[in-house]
Amino acid sequence: MVFPYPALDEEKRARLAMILDSLRTFAQDTIHPKKIDHDACLPKEVVSGIKDLGLMGMQTPSEYGGLDLDTTSYARIMQELATCDNSVAVFVGGHQSIGMKALLLFGTAEQKTKYLPKLATGEHIAAFALTEATAGSDVQGMKTRAVMNEDGSYTLNGSKIWITNGGLADLITVFAKLKCIRNGEEKERITAFIVDRSMGFKAGPPDEKMGQKGANTASIYLDNVRVPAENVLGEPGNGFKIAMEVLNNGRLGLASGCVGTARYALKLAVDHAEERQQFGRKIGEFGMIQQKFGEMILGIYAMESIVYLTAGMVDRGVKDFSMESSICKAYNTETLWNIVNHALQIASGEGYLKEHPYERLVRDARVNMIFEGTNEIQRMFIALSGMEGPGQKLAQLARAFKDPIGEMGVIYDYVATKVSHTVNADRLTRSDPLLKDEAVGFEEGVKAFAATVEAALRKYGKHIMDEQFLQKRLAEIAMNLYVQVACVARATAQIHTLGTEKAQMEMRLCKAACRNARHTATQLLKVCDTNDDEEIRKIANFTYASSGYFCPLL
Repeated sequence: MVFPYPALDEEKRARLAMILDSLRTFAQDTIHPKKIDHDACLPKEVVSGIKDLGLMGMQTPSEYGGLDLDTTSYARIMQELATCDNSVAVFVGGHQSIGMKALLLFGTAEQKTKYLPKLATGEHIAAFALTEATAGSDVQGMKTRAVMNEDGSYTLNGSKIWITNGGLADLITVFAKLKCIRNGEEKERITAFIVDRSMGFKAGPPDEKMGQKGANTASIYLDNVRVPAENVLGEPGNGFKIAMEVLNNGRLGLASGCVGTARYALKLAVDHAEERQQFGRKIGEFGMIQQKFGEMILGIYAMESIVYLTAGMVDRGVKDFSMESSICKAYNTETLWNIVNHALQIASGEGYLKEHPYERLVRDARVNMIFEGTNEIQRMFIALSGMEGPGQKLAQLARAFKDPIGEMGVIYDYVATKVSHTVNADRLTRSDPLLKDEAVGFEEGVKAFAATVEAALRKYGKHIMDEQFLQKRLAEIAMNLYVQVACVARATAQIHTLGTEKAQMEMRLCKAACRNARHTATQLLKVCDTNDDEEIRKIANFTYASSGYFCPLL
């Protein structure tokens, strides 16, 4: 899955280059981020230009009028859009990464024929309506209801909040609870519906936001909205699965956009550091500033490495990339947050002024850690889904020991696996020999991680669901392991393509990024067992009981 590191063929590379060149020319003449931020909307010429470039249907099949791009090319264009302006990227991503994605993934031939052509050209705008006031990350708390009518149609009632493109949308993928028969019993299950403007949904005024002001975000109101039977997406009751599949794709687009913003912030900081002088020297010559630049460039290298490894895996046909996309979302949004803060700090007083772009980048970057699933939810998902396989094996082993003679095969397989991991841990056999230390560091990290996960499962069993302090650490270890293997795979590909001499700087980046990730993972492993979790719990609970800070002044 990891080697060789994914790369576009020449034909796709040439096509992507043409699109990027056209986008850059258009952006330079038309996209003015400061004006977009001030006016809190996208100018008509920006929206129409994006449509004319074909960017509203990047991954839509050509038979419906789209560009039919692969995931890697789409990610690269989303990166470029975020370099131009975050609001523009969110507008395009809200339309494609999530708005029309359910239709692409789960729509019938008739649904696609009816809706995709106008969505691909941007004549119609799409949105994705899942979040509610009582149902953010906990979608099961959804209040929106669908009732089946005698003629087979459905009536929807409820409201949705924080809907990207909500005030512009002609078509919305709406999720509502519907009574379905499951195992002979009637139960409420989330169902996905295609709801177009002609059916009567209403949009509230644009939300006033901290950042990404040019992207339209609004509440959606469904008051006895009648939806025909043929507009159900997938099977009734399968909406939760559809929503999760869509968000997996959306997170990857968001993560690639973070790369673009980070690269732009770095360029701003480099230019400033080259111009600004203090104490008779350029500020870029001072160690504390150089340290910030080191963190920024290593962060961008890691961000790029995991995004394009994951995008390439999708293009290769890997069926389940949910954990990898969650890692990309959490890691890249937080790394970007650090990078834009470093850029603002390097700019010093200028960075705090609205006439410069730094403060806007900080405001724009903040929401990335919240939408499309908060980073806390990403960590829970990474940890718990990652432990599912080991957990099932241990459960099977526990059953086997109750009947050791009849289940000798299960016990033998487990012991053999334990011996294999002890004597000969998993190897990165295809990494370049020049990256041997990084490969071995990754292998040792995986081995230690496996032992920690197994110990946690033995200690907590099914109650692992409640151990969020531990989940956070395990997720972050997994994230840092993924960074290591992605960097090693990427640098290996560059060594083989460019040769050792020309790939020297890439090797240096890879080694430093791997050291940082390995150090972080090692520290987290150490505190999985010995920590202050119980003390923190007690302090937090006492804070809630005290309605805030509780220590009296002396």
